[in-house]
Amino acid sequence: MTAILRDDDLSLEPTTGSDEFIGFAIVIDGERVGTVALRPEERKAGSIRWNVGADNLGVAIRALRLALDHAFGELGWTRVEARIPVDRENDIRAASISGLRREGITRGAGDDPDRALLARLVDDPPVFSRDGFISILNAGLPTKRIISQGLLRDEQGRVLLCELTYKDEWDLPGGVVEVGEAPAVGLVRELQEELGITVEVQGLITVNWLPAWRGWDDACIFLFDLGVVDSSITEGMDLQVTEIKSVQWCDPESVRSHGALAATELLDAVEAGGLAPYREAPLQT
Repeated sequence: MTAILRDDDLSLEPTTGSDEFIGFAIVIDGERVGTVALRPEERKAGSIRWNVGADNLGVAIRALRLALDHAFGELGWTRVEARIPVDRENDIRAASISGLRREGITRGAGDDPDRALLARLVDDPPVFSRDGFISILNAGLPTKRIISQGLLRDEQGRVLLCELTYKDEWDLPGGVVEVGEAPAVGLVRELQEELGITVEVQGLITVNWLPAWRGWDDACIFLFDLGVVDSSITEGMDLQVTEIKSVQWCDPESVRSHGALAATELLDAVEAGGLAPYREAPLQT
């Protein structure tokens, strides 16, 4: 029989009735205020669930920490995870404060809700340590998609656009910056991978925020100046055929005929002059 787990006036008292779960009643000063249960899985891993009511955040945190200590200590588990409906914000917060890191969202079909997936490993840094606090915060903070694009002109003042395999509109060369990668470094890498050329970033023109559009989440575009090159550079490009159909030198009329709406709007602003260091693109329809 599992022993009673205690934290000052709060205790977890073992319950019976299920071989699938290791269940506890959450008791404060002799009054039952909720439940918490551990479910063993394979390879020394398991899951945790609880029910203490939306207004008992502090109770939930204390109970979860006791249960997690029990799972890693007495039970010898190496991983404990929780899958929480995304609308149960207090439960997600309680799990995070208790030391579980956000790992993503598991989607639900039909009426089954999407669930936040959080987990803690036995060798994660202590919750109250600096490393533990930073790791939990980093896992839960929002991220912003960053795209780096380059403005490359030829001797006639035309702009290089890429004809893409995955959409009809042409766009400026560049791509999504990877995690931990500087935007300028990401642009150089993208042009090496997709066009087979090495460019020199000459400066930042603007940061252009794009609202969500056609199913794509919002993003920030870093538009860099790549200077002026001879138009013949395109003859030696080695295009990444999975993404790039062709490259085209475009005058303003060609940009408006073929360019993506966001790229066209941005290039019009560049041509108009007086571009702000930061701008917000209008909502596209």
